[in-house]
Amino acid sequence: MSSRRVCRTLRVDTSTYHYKSRRTDQARLERLIKAIAETRVRYGYRRIHVLLRREGWNVNAKRIYRLYNEMGLQLRNKTPGNPPES
Repeated sequence: MSSRRVCRTLRVDTSTYHYKSRRTDQARLERLIKAIAETRVRYGYRRIHVLLRREGWNVNAKRIYRLYNEMGLQLRNKTPGNPPES
């Protein structure tokens, strides 16, 4: 049977049958984000995005933000140290 006939019988669009995902491997990107976040503790998702762009990754900042949050990363706040004595 042809794919068009099968799709028509199942009432599924043919574009759904022929769909191929264009999404790249996300695991490599997640490992890279995690490595950058561990070595550069004070970097948020925006700075990490800049570093990834410099390394040749063509990724959107919103995607970096989403992955950054999904991995439970967040910008670490500076803890106030002892004030300087005068």
